[in-house]
Amino acid sequence: MTPTLWVWRHPRAHGAQERCIGRTDLPVDRRRAKRLAHRLRDAARRHGLAREVWTSPLARSCAVGRWLRRWGWRHRIDDRLAELHFGDWDGRPWSAIGAAEVDTWVRAFAHHAPGGGESLERLTARALHFVADHADAPALLVVGHAGWMQALRWHAEQGRPPHAHEWPAPPRHGELWRLAVLRAAPE
Repeated sequence: MTPTLWVWRHPRAHGAQERCIGRTDLPVDRRRAKRLAHRLRDAARRHGLAREVWTSPLARSCAVGRWLRRWGWRHRIDDRLAELHFGDWDGRPWSAIGAAEVDTWVRAFAHHAPGGGESLERLTARALHFVADHADAPALLVVGHAGWMQALRWHAEQGRPPHAHEWPAPPRHGELWRLAVLRAAPE
């Protein structure tokens, strides 16, 4: 069985503007987190989905899960749901990251680890292993991060590593993507 992932992008984080944000743990407005939690709860009711949500440990994702837990849901945290790790770039203004460093990443977009952190290829493998570990579930509700969502969608639709110019636009904050990942996790 292949689970359908119902993945909502986390609410907009405070302090993310013009910065490279991956694992930098930024807070979100409580009201925005609560609004997104209401949307998840409503979708689960409408579609008969389990009252269980998966989030990364990062505050911008986890805050939604905490609201749902208050309302009787199971909130599960999994490190594999975290955003791409940008290493030394993480949390820095994009303007402070040298053009040569960004160009190096663009040339080997899927395989290069920006800032010495994590490559897109590793992020994709991490996401696929999460999905593979839940292959028996008919559906999973996740509060995710843009890069994680894009990597999983790209893999599901294209099945090959992307070039930088092909990378899709990120989902809007709070946007829902339904993903069915048919291809197995890489070894």
